[in-house]
Amino acid sequence: MLKIRLSLGGAKKRPVYKIVIADSKFPRDGRFIEKVGFFNPLLPKAKKERINLEVDRIKYWISKGAKPTLRVSRILGEAEIIPMPPKGNNPFKAIPKKDRKKDKSESKEAPKAAPKEEVKKEEPKKEAPKAAPKEEVKKEEPKKEAPKEEVKKEEPKKE
Repeated sequence: MLKIRLSLGGAKKRPVYKIVIADSKFPRDGRFIEKVGFFNPLLPKAKKERINLEVDRIKYWISKGAKPTLRVSRILGEAEIIPMPPKGNNPFKAIPKKDRKKDKSESKEAPKAAPKEEVKKEEPKKEAPKAAPKEEVKKEEPKKEAPKEEVKKEEPKKE
């Protein structure tokens, strides 16, 4: 299957992309059929040198069945070669990556946590009766102590 995609070039921390026609099985930066443009993401959007496209060759390859990747389809949509693709829905985009992991783990654990909470809810019920006798025992002990004191008080009175 033919793809219109970006091929990475440039130096470290200075990317420059070639827009190429390649088979989907070829490596990203490897073999390609034809170079049809380039894209420099470091330049401001207003500059013409940011994107250069060979429009007639791109239209030719699209007619032959080449499918652009999402990023290339956005570039081609901005150049009005093809209709702009719809925007995606990414609710986690505004959340920092480290917090996304926490949210995902919480959301994954939430369905599991619900049954555990039910189990935990049952356990406190079991513990509550156990705790009640302990409290009763404690209550009984002061009662026992109180009668002993009364007995002591009674004993001196008897003497």
